[in-house]
Parts: sequence; structure tokens; C-alpha cells
Amino acid sequence: MTLRELEYLVALAKYRHFGKAAEACLVSQPTLSAQIKKLEDELGVALVERDSRGVILTSYGHETAARARQILVEIEQLKQSVQQNRNPEAGTLRLGIFPTLGPYLLPHIVPAVRKRFPKLELLLIEEKSINLLSRLRDGEIDAAVLALPVGDTQLRAEVLFEERFLLAVPNSHPFARRASIGLRELVDHDLMLLEDGHCLRDQALDICGFSGASERSTFRATSLETLRQMVSAEVGITLLPELATLNQGTLASGIHLLTFSDSNPSRQIAMCWRKSSAREALFLALAELFRNQAQNILPTSSQTAGQGSRTSSRRKLAAS
Repeated sequence: MTLRELEYLVALAKYRHFGKAAEACLVSQPTLSAQIKKLEDELGVALVERDSRGVILTSYGHETAARARQILVEIEQLKQSVQQNRNPEAGTLRLGIFPTLGPYLLPHIVPAVRKRFPKLELLLIEEKSINLLSRLRDGEIDAAVLALPVGDTQLRAEVLFEERFLLAVPNSHPFARRASIGLRELVDHDLMLLEDGHCLRDQALDICGFSGASERSTFRATSLETLRQMVSAEVGITLLPELATLNQGTLASGIHLLTFSDSNPSRQIAMCWRKSSAREALFLALAELFRNQAQNILPTSSQTAGQGSRTSSRRKLAAS
């Protein structure tokens, strides 16, 4: 039994398709199929059921794949431990980040990371939060920047900053004559939100629930850029995280932004990694760098959102 065979089985369990698993492992489909058969012969049990529709793992296959996944994580952590002793600030780091944060934070962060850690190769993976959490647990990435809470006791979360939500309305909207608004004033208003799977959607729904606003059921956006363009086209109003509004050159014309005068609806951003990881010292140093850069680009009011006494809307958001 080889580590390569275990990698093939884990990939097959993930993709449930020989072709896709082979592509992910950078081998031919016959090679992967032959190695899975070899592993089955060695164990003396069938691990997969093959048919024209794809692959179904047997009960033995599920158990073996789970154990193989854990073995591969342990092997990777062993390699990281050795690297940590040689040069803790070198090597490759696979860092995940979610789509409603990555485009607005990374351009400020990556140059600083390269300057501070010149021997560190940063591989960035942008996916929805639920996928990042799964990949982090399975050892496919080393750390992830996520919105709290993550709800996993096996992960450590180091808070980086808090980011306010702003209300985006068309310039023609009655609210556009104001600089701020009370959260309760959104009652009976419809807000355009992102599609399912985005953590920002869940956060916005929490705010809607507290304020009395509702979701516009006839439209769900795939990205923040779509939301902004729809506001600019006077289709409706929405909530935007503050980092997405700081570069006015990329903010669609015809949009007016309002702060909330009676509360600080916000999301708390953290860097997360497995508690068993041997690279915690590096992650802590990276978190400190992220935190300092955020302080440089976020307004003071956003950095301090949620400090001191918390409004009930903030508590509700944090508990989502």
C-alpha cells in the first residue's frame, strides 16, 4: 500500500468519478483505476462500485477513504513540522478566502506578505466559505480567512478586524438625501441579496430579520459586482461590506452609501487553521500582518465596530 494509492482513493471519494479524480491527481484514468484495483486486492474488499453513472463507495470504501484522508493530513503536517524547524517562514502556504472579501482585501495584503515573507509562496484559493471549511478540515488548504463564527472546535480562529455593512441605494432613492439611517427604518423595504452559499447572504438576512426588512424574492445575485450594478440601474437597494466600497473608482456610478446611525451591523473576519497544524507561529505572524494592513485601509469607525457595548443587531449577527 502506498501514499499515492491513498491519494487516489481520497480523490475518488471526493469526485465520485474516475475521470475527474484522475484529472485532479494529474494521472491518466487507467492508471488511477488500476491503482484503486490494486488497493482493493491488497485489502481484500471492494472499495467502489463501478457503473455507467459514476462511482459509488462501499461501506468499506467510505471507512478506508476517511482513514486515508486522515493519514494524508498527518503526513502533510509531518512535512510542515520539518519545514517549520528548517525555516518557519519559507515553503508553500495554501490560503483560502471567500469571494465577497478576497477582491477587496487581497490587493492590499499580498504585496505586504511578499515583502515580509520573501521566501513564502502564497497560493490563494477563492471559494465560498462552506467549501473552504471542508477543504481546511480535510487538509487541502492550510488556513482560511473566514467570517466568524465558524462552528468547529478543531479550528483556531484569530480575529483580524471587523467590517461594517453600509446601505447602498440609487441616487434617485429618497434615502440618497441622507448620510445615515436607523436600522429600523428599513422595515418593509426589500433588499437584493446574494444567492445561497455565500456567507454574506446569511449575514444580510440576519440584519433583515432584526430591522424588519425582507429579501427581494425575484432576484438573487451571484456576486457583489452584480448587486452594485443593479443598485446603479435603480433596480433596488442592498447591503455592502465596507471594503467593497472603499475604491470609488470601481464603485458603480449612481450609488449612494449610508452608514447606520443607531447600530454597527458588521462582520468579524478571522484567520482560521487546524489546531493540530505545526505552522501556528507562521499563521499568528500572518494574522498580525493582516490585522495591521486592515487598520491602514479601514476607517476608524469600522475598525472599532463592535467594541465596547454591542447592539442587539450585532449580537444577532455574530450568533448566525
